[in-house]
Amino acid sequence: MSSHRSSARPAPDRVITDIADYVAHYRVRSPLAVQTAHYCLIDSLGCGFEAMAYPDCTKLLGPIVPGTQVPHGARVPATAHQLDPVTAAFNIGALIRWLDYNDAFNGETVVHPSDCFGGILAAADWASRTRVAQGKPAILMAEVLDAAVKAYEIAGGLGTENPFTKRMGLDHVLLVKIAVAAVVTQLLGGTRDEIISAVSNAWIDGHVLATFRRQPNAGPRKSWAAADAASRGVWLALLALKGEMGYPTALTAKTWGFYDVLADGKPFTFQRPYGTYIVENVQFKISFPAAFHAQTAAEAAIRLHAQVKDRIDQIEKVELWTYGYAFGILNKVGPLANFADRDHCLQYVAAIGLIFGRLTAEDYEDHIAADGRIDPLRAKTVVYEDKRYSSGFLDPQLRSNANAIRVHFKDGSSTKRVEVEFAAGHPRRRKDGIPLLLEKFEKNVARVFAEKQRRAVIDLCLDRKRLLKTPVNELFDLLAS
Repeated sequence: MSSHRSSARPAPDRVITDIADYVAHYRVRSPLAVQTAHYCLIDSLGCGFEAMAYPDCTKLLGPIVPGTQVPHGARVPATAHQLDPVTAAFNIGALIRWLDYNDAFNGETVVHPSDCFGGILAAADWASRTRVAQGKPAILMAEVLDAAVKAYEIAGGLGTENPFTKRMGLDHVLLVKIAVAAVVTQLLGGTRDEIISAVSNAWIDGHVLATFRRQPNAGPRKSWAAADAASRGVWLALLALKGEMGYPTALTAKTWGFYDVLADGKPFTFQRPYGTYIVENVQFKISFPAAFHAQTAAEAAIRLHAQVKDRIDQIEKVELWTYGYAFGILNKVGPLANFADRDHCLQYVAAIGLIFGRLTAEDYEDHIAADGRIDPLRAKTVVYEDKRYSSGFLDPQLRSNANAIRVHFKDGSSTKRVEVEFAAGHPRRRKDGIPLLLEKFEKNVARVFAEKQRRAVIDLCLDRKRLLKTPVNELFDLLAS
């Protein structure tokens, strides 16, 4: 007896149509969402400006083939590059992500939703220049922030309850690709069906492994992996707009779908319907360029600096309490090979804070790491998982990222246990954090622009009402170097 399977195309997977319906039809009416998306935008741009000081980043910028000219190409902020939107997305994404200083949202898979700006901004600038050349209106920054709110919601919503890294070994930038494919298709005029096509192709695409964030392979790819994902999302959106077909059961197809191949047959789960929750509750990295999970460890160490700075050689042991997710990723012993290894090491971050009373991007460079006090102090640091911190990390009412430190000296004395439950960029600290976020942005703008341009950039970017009405190409002309 033979059996036959029908080749009739089924309806698209519900997860895919939910994304398409949200992107195509949801109207962002929350003033808090728009306000926070504005802060996310300027913070992401500022992170990119600071990254311009690092040759390992800037060497990746520009066209893939030197000398390539692109009519109406997208500009890359703080440079003279004008590129096709796919390459521009990589460039902008690499700048935003390079120093690990952009925002984050914690869940079973921690995501950095501002990574989506690389794709959104590149596509919007290219499309705006193309439209203006055709006598059509440009895309306004209000549309960019609308797309950003939705990209945050998709990436964060998928990551909240689904352990893509822990269960599947996939890097979280997969979610950047999904979100960018969806919102860029809509931003460029795509229909619901074209969004479904782009998103389904994104789900069946090759997905990057998280090995470059883990010992013994930690390396700088973690600083451009999201850029790669964003650029791929733009490319898939452009294919969909050309009529490329989608794959309706990309997730649920037996044997060959995402669930069976990568998720042990388990479907995704969701904490809430798509809305504006993620952007409203995003956590900024304001004080320190470090892994999200190490933000409060750095703050705790710096609070102890005055008590220990003159007694580093007298330290017997450093106790550091953290939560399970951070314990599994950032608890590192032994040699650290490069800056990417160091900024994802709790012991290193704590040692810098205790010794120097600061944590800057430069502190991950070789000349700082060579300080003879750092590695011995790392070796004396014992890391524990605090179950209360682990619970708070995933609690939707808290979403804490707590760390605590206590220093013991050889004479038997010790400091108090200093605990920091919420980083300065946490929603619970918005009142204190936003002024610091604006200060961070203004400082980063000053790194790359002379006074007249600096003032013009700050005046426009901090005036939300004016910015929302600004064509994307006009903003990017102002940001060009």
